[in-house]
Amino acid sequence: MLILLEFTLPLTNPVLKFLLILVIILIAPILLNKIKIPHLLGLIIAGAIVGPKGINLIERDSSIILSGTAGLLYIMFLAGLEIDLADFKKNSKKSAVFGMYTFLIPMILGTLAGLYLLNMSVPTSILLASMFASHTLIAYPLVSKMGVAKNKAVNITVGGTLITDTLALLVLAIIVGMTTGEVNAEFWIKLGVYIILFGLTVMFIFPIIGRWFFKKFDDSVSQYIFVLVMVFLAAVLAELAGIEAIIGAFLSGLALNRLIPHTSPLMNRIEFVGNAIFIPFFLIGVGMLIDYRVFFNDIETIKVAAVMIIVATSAKFLAAWITQKTFKFSADERRLIFGLSNAQAAATLAAVLVGYNIITGEDASGEPIRLLNESVLNGTILMILFTCTIASFVAQKGAKNIALLESSDADSEELINTERVLIPISNSETIDELINLGITVKSKKNKEGLFALSIVDNSTTDASAGKNAQKILNKATVTASATDNKLQEILRYDSSIVNGITSVVKEQKITDLILGLHISKGISESFLGNLTEGILTKCNTTTLIYKPAQPFNTIKRHLIIVPENSEKDMGFPFWIIKIWNIARNSGAKLVFYANKETLLFIKQLQAKQSMECEFEEFSDWDEFLILAKNFYQDDNLIIVLSRKDEPSYNKNMSKIPSYLNRYFKDNSYILIYPMQAGYQNASKIDYKNPTLLAPLEKLDELRKSIAKKFKWW
Repeated sequence: MLILLEFTLPLTNPVLKFLLILVIILIAPILLNKIKIPHLLGLIIAGAIVGPKGINLIERDSSIILSGTAGLLYIMFLAGLEIDLADFKKNSKKSAVFGMYTFLIPMILGTLAGLYLLNMSVPTSILLASMFASHTLIAYPLVSKMGVAKNKAVNITVGGTLITDTLALLVLAIIVGMTTGEVNAEFWIKLGVYIILFGLTVMFIFPIIGRWFFKKFDDSVSQYIFVLVMVFLAAVLAELAGIEAIIGAFLSGLALNRLIPHTSPLMNRIEFVGNAIFIPFFLIGVGMLIDYRVFFNDIETIKVAAVMIIVATSAKFLAAWITQKTFKFSADERRLIFGLSNAQAAATLAAVLVGYNIITGEDASGEPIRLLNESVLNGTILMILFTCTIASFVAQKGAKNIALLESSDADSEELINTERVLIPISNSETIDELINLGITVKSKKNKEGLFALSIVDNSTTDASAGKNAQKILNKATVTASATDNKLQEILRYDSSIVNGITSVVKEQKITDLILGLHISKGISESFLGNLTEGILTKCNTTTLIYKPAQPFNTIKRHLIIVPENSEKDMGFPFWIIKIWNIARNSGAKLVFYANKETLLFIKQLQAKQSMECEFEEFSDWDEFLILAKNFYQDDNLIIVLSRKDEPSYNKNMSKIPSYLNRYFKDNSYILIYPMQAGYQNASKIDYKNPTLLAPLEKLDELRKSIAKKFKWW
């Protein structure tokens, strides 16, 4: 008790220190948001106030540095994890162009400013310029929170960050090597070999290890700790290769991207812990570096800081503006690019500390001559404050405007409110996979349209049957809540499973039905027959029958078998949206197999979708087994079937159960029965309305244009 009451500055009691930091994390964003100051900036300001250069409540000791380093790596890891890989590949050239803009422009302007405005030597001027060229994605958590992390401008900026930070840190290594006389042929060979080995290890070995781990261990705590181990292992490998740890953290995010779906419980935990603990610690630690006293004590520092702030901000804005004009981005997308790329923090601080600690000689009075003097060191701290402030405000404005625009252009409220997914559950072994599939296929904005159904035979005399069914529902609710989705539980007593499901479908106006198969058992012809005669004849909803053989996040490719004339089915738009949602939320590749006409139609729809896709011509269902040759262990088979009397129906579909049992028994697969005419809510859904089905990119007009070529529809 006496230890807790002992009050000395700075605080030494770890309990008091941690309590104060938690209070800052809680209160600072709340207070500053009321006056429209971004919460990220609020944490930096709070760090400046309580830090050693402020009222000295907390010292920037090893614990703060450790937590702050973890927070910085977390930001870079999240950037790599949340990036859309299909967009990343698609926009890789644009990222490279922006990366060179945001590297070369600051390098040129910074070198000239160092030489002619600050009278520095050539090595010092180049090192100063490299500080301007690098940047830290301080505003990324803010952009991600507003839901625009997948915007192409963000994607390009994140990709460009990897390029400019790597080049800037290489410049730092070269300047340091030149100063110490270590730059020679051996230096370049070793650096090149180490970087290549590091990159290959993270991008190719990490996914293999990750896929193996997620298959073997499903404990949520173990999976989260494993992810942290991979992040810091990549950071250590990066430092061993001679580059900064932040590059390793970013690449580890890219490597694990497809193994951690954006809608998964693991992703939710990663974002929650990062945004609640690690990232705020980093921002507070950055704030503790700020010394407001230099505004009043040192004119030279103010001059250097003014030059650094103006040159760095102008160079980053010019790079963002040229990128906007080059790729015809909007003003808000330019704001996103500038806001994300203007903040100077981690790499800049690393460079200035390295330069400050390098002594090149002594002056006449015996004082050491540093590569970067104390005025540059203090000026850098001020530059960090100003650039982080500008970046936060600009990024917030751009992200807010884009979020509002996307909310008006994306799924309409009518579609979101109409989408209702029902998952009948009875086997505790398949609950998690069925719920995860339901979350993956539904609209991201639909947080309350998920239903779980457990049916109890109303003639049973077993008193525990109802309790066991409720336990299963509770487990499903926990799984859904881990992804911030609300699951509505339905416990029903009925004379048969078919009657129970069909009744709930009608009562709850269900649009999508997900049925599960036992993991170790196949799909029997009798099951499919009973299903066809039972549920499928009474329910016209889009129906997915799923047999999970491995965790959904470990699947590399989805092979979609589409029957002839499938595009003529009424339910075509609805099942293809589900396929797109699977690709968006899991990052896995889609491979469509269909005849020439159907493939062309799907290609037209797919053209504007940001996902990795391939198209293979396939028309003869008698030769279905040919597909087995192209099927690998981590693939998932999706077969689009049809009810009788629908345009896409094929008599060979009846052979599918025997094919699956014989050749795909150890693999995951999904059977899809599209919604058909007569669906109870069809009159309420204008499925040809391009506003209602925004993801289909004006499907009705596209159908008409293609129909003119092939004279159908």
